[in-house]
Amino acid sequence: MTVPLAFSDLLDLVDERSAALRKAVAEAPDLTARVPSCPDWALSDLLGHITGVHLFWAAAVAAGPGFTPQRPELETGLPAARALADAEAATAAMLAALREAGPDRACWTWWQGSDVPGDSGAIARHQVQEAAVHAHDAQLALGAPLPLPEAVALDGLAEFRDLYWAMSAPWPHAPAAVRLRTAEGPELALDLAPAEAAPGQDPAVLELAGTASDLLLALHRRRPSADLLATGDPAVLEQLLA
Repeated sequence: MTVPLAFSDLLDLVDERSAALRKAVAEAPDLTARVPSCPDWALSDLLGHITGVHLFWAAAVAAGPGFTPQRPELETGLPAARALADAEAATAAMLAALREAGPDRACWTWWQGSDVPGDSGAIARHQVQEAAVHAHDAQLALGAPLPLPEAVALDGLAEFRDLYWAMSAPWPHAPAAVRLRTAEGPELALDLAPAEAAPGQDPAVLELAGTASDLLLALHRRRPSADLLATGDPAVLEQLLA
């Protein structure tokens, strides 16, 4: 079990990971460098993405549950300094909206219908992961990726279980019992079964082990997953990632 991060800590981590992303972009020779983990993107696209995401959620939090989703219109082809300044301003706008709202404001979210709360606290939590994974993407483009901070990675694994797996399509394969063992200590379990599993059918067991950062980045397809396989059928791992 991991201890949920406080709202103020979530905001600090959004700020920190967003700054790490901008730092990596600023250190690149130019914004045309390709992002290997997002092969259709250059660094300019990655920076524009995080800018647009933060402007979107700033508007969503400010509007509350009546928000009408609309993608922000961004200028393209900007000089690096201007694009970085716009990204920093977008992060500041989202953080200001979240601070004004506090952790409990009801908000529009794309995960409505799940067990994850539809509030500003859950948005802050998810934006930690958005900024952290994309900061890693920017570092990959420089050829110098760093592990995710421990608190970010541990909470990210829990959120991955609570949000991405919960919102995914029904499991179409034979039953599987997935266990994630982190080097830091916490373990997560997920039992997957099709809607009509055969009675008494034993699940395939899949166990992955590694640092929380390596496990989370593998789930996001940012690093190879096969070397984290502790026990189980590699085919189940591929089914899980798909």
